[in-house]
Amino acid sequence: MGVNVERISAGDGQNFPKAGDTVDIHYVGTLDNGNKFDSSRDRGQPFQTKIGVGRVIRGWDEGVPQLSLGERAKLIVSPDYGYGPRGFPPGMCMEI
Repeated sequence: MGVNVERISAGDGQNFPKAGDTVDIHYVGTLDNGNKFDSSRDRGQPFQTKIGVGRVIRGWDEGVPQLSLGERAKLIVSPDYGYGPRGFPPGMCMEI
């Protein structure tokens, strides 16, 4: 499956991150059973990372560059693009 992007609200449609760009992202991560496993919103600050360079799961590296500045979306990530067999629990899809 990889990563599927479901758009919630539009961004500016012009500024898209490229590999190596630093992005600030708010996220709520849930498993496909609905259980939340992590949330930047609970911490009160966005998560900052370089995108497209292997610092985050493959689902983020491939999904985030499809989003323009300010866009809100749900990324549905299959286990092979997420945490794979070492996931929590192993092999489960997640939504971010």
